[in-house]
Amino acid sequence: MTDENASTSVPMRLSAWGVVGIGEIRPDDQLGEIIADACRQEPNGPLCDNDVLVVTQKVVSKAEGRMVAIDADDPLSHKALVEDEAVRVVRRRGDLIITETKHGFVCANSGIDLSNVERGWAALLPIDSDRSARRIRDIVKARLGVSVGVIISDTFGRPWRKGLTDVAIGVAGVAAVVDLRGTPDALGRMMQVTEVCAADEIASAAELVMGKSSGIPVAVVRGVDPSWFRESSMSEIVRPPQEDLFR
Repeated sequence: MTDENASTSVPMRLSAWGVVGIGEIRPDDQLGEIIADACRQEPNGPLCDNDVLVVTQKVVSKAEGRMVAIDADDPLSHKALVEDEAVRVVRRRGDLIITETKHGFVCANSGIDLSNVERGWAALLPIDSDRSARRIRDIVKARLGVSVGVIISDTFGRPWRKGLTDVAIGVAGVAAVVDLRGTPDALGRMMQVTEVCAADEIASAAELVMGKSSGIPVAVVRGVDPSWFRESSMSEIVRPPQEDLFR
Protein backbone atom coordinates (compact mmCIF):
# COMPACT_ATOMS: atom_id res chain seq x y z
CA MET A 1 0.00 0.00 0.00
CA THR A 2 1.30 3.45 -0.87
CA ASP A 3 1.04 6.32 1.59
CA GLU A 4 -0.39 9.18 -0.45
CA ASN A 5 1.03 11.66 2.08
CA ALA A 6 4.57 10.29 1.87
CA SER A 7 7.15 12.81 0.71
CA THR A 8 8.51 12.28 -2.80
CA SER A 9 11.51 14.54 -2.25
CA VAL A 10 15.00 13.03 -2.50
CA PRO A 11 16.77 12.95 0.89
CA MET A 12 19.86 15.11 1.21
CA ARG A 13 23.11 13.15 0.98
CA LEU A 14 26.43 14.47 2.20
CA SER A 15 29.88 13.21 1.36
CA ALA A 16 33.13 14.32 2.96
CA TRP A 17 36.79 13.51 2.37
CA GLY A 18 40.16 14.75 3.53
CA VAL A 19 42.45 16.61 1.16
CA VAL A 20 45.83 14.85 1.02
CA GLY A 21 49.20 16.25 0.02
CA ILE A 22 48.97 19.66 1.71
CA GLY A 23 52.33 19.26 3.49
CA GLU A 24 53.79 21.40 6.25
CA ILE A 25 52.61 25.02 6.19
CA ARG A 26 55.09 27.78 6.95
CA PRO A 27 54.65 31.50 7.70
CA ASP A 28 53.81 33.55 4.59
CA ASP A 29 52.76 30.48 2.60
CA GLN A 30 49.86 31.29 0.27
CA LEU A 31 47.45 28.82 1.84
CA GLY A 32 44.64 29.41 -0.65
CA GLU A 33 46.95 28.61 -3.57
CA ILE A 34 48.25 25.49 -1.86
CA ILE A 35 44.71 24.25 -1.24
CA ALA A 36 43.59 25.08 -4.78
CA ASP A 37 46.55 23.25 -6.30
CA ALA A 38 45.91 20.19 -4.10
CA CYS A 39 42.25 20.15 -5.19
CA ARG A 40 42.91 20.22 -8.93
CA GLN A 41 42.76 16.45 -9.36
CA GLU A 42 41.82 13.13 -7.81
CA PRO A 43 41.63 11.97 -5.09
CA ASN A 44 41.05 15.49 -3.74
CA GLY A 45 39.02 16.95 -6.57
CA PRO A 46 38.05 18.36 -8.90
CA LEU A 47 35.97 20.73 -6.78
CA CYS A 48 32.42 21.64 -7.76
CA ASP A 49 30.31 24.72 -7.18
CA ASN A 50 28.71 24.61 -3.71
CA ASP A 51 31.36 22.36 -2.21
CA VAL A 52 32.51 23.49 1.23
CA LEU A 53 36.18 23.56 2.15
CA VAL A 54 36.82 23.12 5.86
CA VAL A 55 40.30 24.30 6.87
CA THR A 56 41.76 23.80 10.33
CA GLN A 57 42.74 26.83 12.34
CA LYS A 58 46.24 25.47 12.85
CA VAL A 59 47.34 25.77 9.22
CA VAL A 60 45.70 29.19 8.91
CA SER A 61 47.58 30.39 11.99
CA LYS A 62 50.84 28.98 10.64
CA ALA A 63 50.43 30.64 7.24
CA GLU A 64 49.49 33.96 8.84
CA GLY A 65 52.44 33.95 11.23
CA ARG A 66 50.34 33.55 14.37
CA MET A 67 53.03 31.41 16.01
CA VAL A 68 54.81 32.47 19.20
CA ALA A 69 57.95 30.96 20.69
CA ILE A 70 57.57 29.57 24.23
CA ASP A 71 59.81 27.75 26.69
CA ALA A 72 59.72 24.14 25.57
CA ASP A 73 60.79 22.95 29.02
CA ASP A 74 58.05 24.81 30.90
CA PRO A 75 54.58 23.27 30.36
CA LEU A 76 52.95 26.47 31.63
CA SER A 77 55.02 28.94 29.63
CA HIS A 78 52.09 29.69 27.30
CA LYS A 79 49.81 30.83 30.14
CA ALA A 80 50.93 34.46 29.84
CA LEU A 81 49.81 34.39 26.22
CA VAL A 82 46.40 33.14 27.31
CA GLU A 83 45.67 36.31 29.25
CA ASP A 84 47.21 38.51 26.56
CA GLU A 85 44.78 37.05 24.03
CA ALA A 86 41.74 37.32 26.33
CA VAL A 87 39.35 40.18 26.98
CA ARG A 88 38.20 38.51 30.20
CA VAL A 89 38.81 35.42 32.27
CA VAL A 90 35.57 33.50 32.75
CA ARG A 91 36.76 30.73 35.10
CA ARG A 92 39.96 29.28 36.53
CA ARG A 93 40.45 25.77 37.85
CA GLY A 94 44.02 24.67 38.46
CA ASP A 95 45.94 25.09 35.24
CA LEU A 96 42.76 25.42 33.17
CA ILE A 97 41.63 28.92 32.21
CA ILE A 98 38.36 29.58 30.40
CA THR A 99 38.48 32.94 28.65
CA GLU A 100 36.60 35.14 26.24
CA THR A 101 38.74 36.07 23.26
CA LYS A 102 38.76 39.27 21.24
CA HIS A 103 36.63 37.43 18.68
CA GLY A 104 33.90 36.78 21.29
CA PHE A 105 34.69 33.06 21.63
CA VAL A 106 34.44 31.55 25.12
CA CYS A 107 36.94 28.70 25.19
CA ALA A 108 39.83 27.11 27.03
CA ASN A 109 43.14 29.01 27.10
CA SER A 110 42.02 31.67 24.58
CA GLY A 111 42.19 29.04 21.84
CA ILE A 112 45.98 28.82 22.15
CA ASP A 113 47.16 25.40 21.02
CA LEU A 114 50.34 23.41 21.45
CA SER A 115 49.26 20.28 19.57
CA ASN A 116 50.40 19.62 16.00
CA VAL A 117 52.98 22.42 16.21
CA GLU A 118 56.72 22.13 16.68
CA ARG A 119 57.97 21.87 20.25
CA GLY A 120 58.69 25.31 21.69
CA TRP A 121 55.92 27.04 19.75
CA ALA A 122 52.30 27.97 20.44
CA ALA A 123 49.62 28.69 17.84
CA LEU A 124 47.37 31.70 18.40
CA LEU A 125 43.96 32.09 16.78
CA PRO A 126 43.91 34.03 13.50
CA ILE A 127 43.23 37.73 13.99
CA ASP A 128 40.18 37.65 11.69
CA SER A 129 39.12 34.15 10.66
CA ASP A 130 36.27 35.43 8.47
CA ARG A 131 38.84 37.36 6.46
CA SER A 132 41.04 34.25 6.29
CA ALA A 133 38.09 32.24 4.95
CA ARG A 134 37.23 34.89 2.36
CA ARG A 135 40.81 34.96 1.12
CA ILE A 136 40.87 31.19 0.58
CA ARG A 137 37.45 31.28 -1.12
CA ASP A 138 38.53 34.06 -3.48
CA ILE A 139 41.79 32.34 -4.42
CA VAL A 140 40.01 29.06 -5.12
CA LYS A 141 37.51 30.91 -7.31
CA ALA A 142 40.29 32.67 -9.21
CA ARG A 143 42.42 29.56 -9.74
CA LEU A 144 39.78 26.86 -10.23
CA GLY A 145 36.72 28.79 -11.41
CA VAL A 146 34.37 27.27 -8.81
CA SER A 147 32.33 28.97 -6.10
CA VAL A 148 32.82 27.22 -2.79
CA GLY A 149 32.06 27.94 0.83
CA VAL A 150 34.97 28.03 3.27
CA ILE A 151 34.89 27.31 7.00
CA ILE A 152 37.85 27.76 9.33
CA SER A 153 37.46 25.17 12.09
CA ASP A 154 38.87 24.67 15.56
CA THR A 155 38.36 22.20 18.38
CA PHE A 156 36.26 23.39 21.30
CA GLY A 157 34.95 21.79 24.45
CA ARG A 158 31.30 22.32 25.42
CA PRO A 159 29.70 23.23 28.74
CA TRP A 160 27.84 20.37 30.43
CA ARG A 161 29.08 17.77 27.92
CA LYS A 162 32.27 15.73 27.83
CA GLY A 163 34.40 15.45 24.73
CA LEU A 164 35.62 17.84 22.07
CA THR A 165 34.15 18.69 18.70
CA ASP A 166 35.19 20.91 15.83
CA VAL A 167 33.29 24.16 15.35
CA ALA A 168 33.50 27.08 12.95
CA ILE A 169 35.60 30.09 13.90
CA GLY A 170 35.48 31.68 10.44
CA VAL A 171 33.10 31.47 7.50
CA ALA A 172 32.83 32.72 3.93
CA GLY A 173 30.30 31.98 1.22
CA VAL A 174 28.13 29.63 3.27
CA ALA A 175 25.56 30.32 5.99
CA ALA A 176 26.84 30.38 9.54
CA VAL A 177 23.31 30.04 10.93
CA VAL A 178 20.21 28.84 9.07
CA ASP A 179 17.10 30.51 10.50
CA LEU A 180 14.10 28.18 10.39
CA ARG A 181 11.80 30.35 12.47
CA GLY A 182 8.45 30.80 10.79
CA THR A 183 8.78 27.67 8.68
CA PRO A 184 6.68 24.52 9.24
CA ASP A 185 8.02 21.41 10.90
CA ALA A 186 7.25 17.88 9.64
CA LEU A 187 3.77 18.06 11.20
CA GLY A 188 2.96 21.52 9.88
CA ARG A 189 3.52 23.46 13.10
CA MET A 190 5.41 26.73 12.74
CA MET A 191 8.84 26.67 14.35
CA GLN A 192 9.34 29.57 16.74
CA VAL A 193 12.95 29.40 17.93
CA THR A 194 14.85 27.01 15.65
CA GLU A 195 18.12 28.38 14.33
CA VAL A 196 20.58 25.77 13.06
CA CYS A 197 24.30 26.47 13.36
CA ALA A 198 25.05 25.00 9.96
CA ALA A 199 28.71 26.05 9.96
CA ASP A 200 29.40 24.16 13.20
CA GLU A 201 27.62 21.07 11.87
CA ILE A 202 29.67 21.11 8.66
CA ALA A 203 32.90 21.65 10.62
CA SER A 204 32.21 18.70 12.90
CA ALA A 205 31.33 16.46 9.94
CA ALA A 206 34.61 17.39 8.25
CA GLU A 207 36.61 16.60 11.39
CA LEU A 208 35.52 12.97 11.13
CA VAL A 209 37.57 12.58 7.93
CA MET A 210 40.50 14.75 9.06
CA GLY A 211 41.13 13.35 12.54
CA LYS A 212 43.42 14.85 15.16
CA SER A 213 46.73 13.22 14.25
CA SER A 214 46.51 12.23 10.58
CA GLY A 215 48.13 15.38 9.21
CA ILE A 216 45.10 16.22 7.04
CA PRO A 217 44.23 19.90 7.63
CA VAL A 218 41.61 20.38 4.89
CA ALA A 219 38.42 18.54 4.00
CA VAL A 220 35.76 18.85 1.32
CA VAL A 221 32.08 18.51 2.23
CA ARG A 222 29.76 18.01 -0.75
CA GLY A 223 25.97 17.95 -0.83
CA VAL A 224 25.19 20.92 1.42
CA ASP A 225 21.79 22.49 0.75
CA PRO A 226 22.33 25.00 -2.12
CA SER A 227 20.13 27.54 -0.35
CA TRP A 228 22.76 27.83 2.40
CA PHE A 229 25.33 29.44 0.12
CA ARG A 230 25.44 33.17 0.81
CA GLU A 231 27.60 35.81 2.44
CA SER A 232 27.91 35.32 6.18
CA SER A 233 30.17 35.93 9.17
CA MET A 234 30.86 34.69 12.67
CA SER A 235 28.69 37.52 13.99
CA GLU A 236 25.74 35.23 13.24
CA ILE A 237 27.05 32.61 15.67
CA VAL A 238 28.57 34.52 18.60
CA ARG A 239 25.76 35.16 21.09
CA PRO A 240 25.57 38.81 22.23
CA PRO A 241 26.04 39.33 25.98
CA GLN A 242 22.48 40.61 26.40
CA GLU A 243 21.16 37.28 25.10
CA ASP A 244 23.45 35.12 27.24
CA LEU A 245 21.63 33.65 30.26
CA PHE A 246 24.86 32.58 31.95
CA ARG A 247 26.78 35.85 32.17
